[in-house]
Amino acid sequence: MQKVLIDTFIVPKKSELEFFNRVKVNRNFIKNLPGFIQDSSYIREKSSNEIQFVTVASWENEEAISNAKKEVQASYQKEGFDMPGMLERLGISIERGIFDVSKS
Repeated sequence: MQKVLIDTFIVPKKSELEFFNRVKVNRNFIKNLPGFIQDSSYIREKSSNEIQFVTVASWENEEAISNAKKEVQASYQKEGFDMPGMLERLGISIERGIFDVSKS
C-alpha cells in the first residue's frame, strides 16, 4: 500500500539558507531511490522570525521508506554529515509521520 512521509519543520528565518541548501541535497538524493513516487513541499511564514516548511514524499510502500531511510543515513555517514546536530545548531524542530493514502 502506498505510503506518504510528511516532515514538518519550524525554521528560524536566520537559518533558512543553510537549511534549504541541505533540503535540496536530500530531495535530489531520494528521487533516485527505489520505491520513490513523487514529492512536494510547502512553506509559510509562521511568525516574523520563523517559517514552517513541510515536505510530502510518496513511496510505493513502507518497506521503500525504510530502505530509503537506510540509504539516506549511509549517505550522511559517507559525507560526515550530522543531521540531528545541524537541526539543533540551527534551532530547527521537526515532526515526522508516515501516513496511508486516503481512499476517500
